[in-house]
Amino acid sequence: MLAIREGELHHLSTLFERYQIPLFNFFLRLTNDRAISEDFVQDVFIRVLKYRHTYRGEGTFKGWIFNLARNICMDHFRKTKREINGIEEQTLAQIPDENWEGTLENSQAAHFIRLALTRLSPDYREVLVLSRYHDMKYEEIATMLNCSVAAVKVRVHRAMKALRTHYLTLTREQGH
Repeated sequence: MLAIREGELHHLSTLFERYQIPLFNFFLRLTNDRAISEDFVQDVFIRVLKYRHTYRGEGTFKGWIFNLARNICMDHFRKTKREINGIEEQTLAQIPDENWEGTLENSQAAHFIRLALTRLSPDYREVLVLSRYHDMKYEEIATMLNCSVAAVKVRVHRAMKALRTHYLTLTREQGH
């Protein structure tokens, strides 16, 4: 990224190859819309070019690019006044989750986890997606959210508790 900041734009393709899938998955888990997620990935890289002069190399690049991604998502929902709480569960259930493979039992567990994730508040969903699916450290998330590490830990703890509750409710409803 430092080279891109200095005008060596051909390095952008390397960043795109490295981050397009994680960014797409991040957006997909927050929006449940493949087309919007693809557009948002493109928007991230447009912003990388536009704001490359603001990159200082402090912290991690992953934190910086996911902060751009988060801002794009927030801007979109602010503009459209669309709620991300109202994700249709049937649609989300069709999304393959590359983190769950193998047996039917794992497939069913993944299905219920995805459904439970849709029932979380946007704030809880965001911290879980960042910390669990994208392995971001609490310090990076705190920087992105402009809050303390302790606040992130509390939010993740509460999110996991809510996720567990929704998961158990879903499995009981389905007789599993």
